[in-house]
Amino acid sequence: MKKTLLITGASRGIGAATALLAGKRGYNICVNYLSNSEAASQIVNQIKTDGGHAVAYQADVSKEAEVLSLFQKIDQDFGPINALVNNAGILETQSRVDQMDLERLMRIFNKNVVSAFLCAREAIKRMSIRYGGSGGAIVNVSSIAARTGSPNEYVDYAMSKGAIDTFTIGLAKELAAEGIRVNGVRPGFIYTDIHADGGEPNRVDRIKETLPMQRGGQPEEVANAILWLLSDESSFSTGSFIEVTGGR
Repeated sequence: MKKTLLITGASRGIGAATALLAGKRGYNICVNYLSNSEAASQIVNQIKTDGGHAVAYQADVSKEAEVLSLFQKIDQDFGPINALVNNAGILETQSRVDQMDLERLMRIFNKNVVSAFLCAREAIKRMSIRYGGSGGAIVNVSSIAARTGSPNEYVDYAMSKGAIDTFTIGLAKELAAEGIRVNGVRPGFIYTDIHADGGEPNRVDRIKETLPMQRGGQPEEVANAILWLLSDESSFSTGSFIEVTGGR
């Protein structure tokens, strides 16, 4: 029986690459997106072309009511999910802390932290053996920024990813005896369009020569790490992180 995987923010970047790879590996893919229905449809169509099964679901996963509705729709279409990738996230224009306002901070934490919490909570109710589930796996997408702090650019984003790291560790310990493994990936400088959101589309090219491997990463390289953590090959790993950072 195919496993069902929900990926938040799956219409672009790392989320899209993960959806495409997971579709090839036999998962039923739930492609969550916020607003770009065309991009989400393209991912779904590509998965189907590759012989997989996928459905797109619009939802703002930082809002509780929309998360509840999202999971109810997935229950109806596929039954309870077996795996979750908390990938949805944003960053805003590069800035120092003394130039950031509260509204920006709340947007970052709602989209990057609250969303992961809400989706994990609903996944637990479906996967945990405590609730009659058969177990499962959760992968939280963090960032190298959780370690570096991203000074003069994205300290607020780095804070949110630090929170994701703490959430990953705590949740892994809480669920270890309930059949659910929780791990994280920390991407470094990856070629995705999130950098344009921060005002510097070519940020990876600017930074790449400072990395030990002297190149930026590809979304597919992060997707491979995510799929390993979801798979039975990592069956004794929980509360751990894979760094996909080119040695940084």
